[in-house]
Amino acid sequence: MAAALLLCSALLCAALGCAGAALIPPAADVKVEVLHKPFLCHRRTKWGDMMLVHYEGFLERDGSMFHSTHKHNNGQPMWFTLGIREALKGWDRGLKDMCVGEKRKLTIPPALAYGKEGKGKIPPESTLIFNIDLLEIRNGPRSHESFQEMDLNDDWKLSKQEVKIYLKKEFEKHGAVVNDTQHDALVEDIFDKEDEDSDGFISAREFTYKHDEL
Repeated sequence: MAAALLLCSALLCAALGCAGAALIPPAADVKVEVLHKPFLCHRRTKWGDMMLVHYEGFLERDGSMFHSTHKHNNGQPMWFTLGIREALKGWDRGLKDMCVGEKRKLTIPPALAYGKEGKGKIPPESTLIFNIDLLEIRNGPRSHESFQEMDLNDDWKLSKQEVKIYLKKEFEKHGAVVNDTQHDALVEDIFDKEDEDSDGFISAREFTYKHDEL
């Protein structure tokens, strides 16, 4: 059983494992403007990447600022992971293929921001404008693509059954034979480590951040 657990852990880790404004094609309903792009771009952002950004957020209706990492975050930039709904949906759609040193202006409609409820200083049904500077890109410990492969019903969380199905396929691919009882034990062990809020699912956020146990 210990050997099976080691194999499962290995499999899961492998799986989880220029100046001047210019318009680029919008992502869905997000209006994206490139305010500055570096002459050289060695890497572009993709889903699953961790991005370090400075940003300013404004209400489109009156131009008032509601947040700035320069002013409201002790002057510190912010890390977030692209493509797992950790930030606004509009950010996930508008910040792909971005280069370090690039600055973008995003105009995000309410449906891809805070919608009908609003949040804090942001009234309901507000269109938001963000000026975002990308300072650094890092590899996310687990890929967005792997999560999508495991998330069979596209609900942005993994059930025990979905993880079990995926593990069975991986074991078969590697020629390992594990019965249902062993699979159930493996899945329980995974959820003990990964399901931080104990809601019975592994969310996209829980999936993306690697824990020390793995």
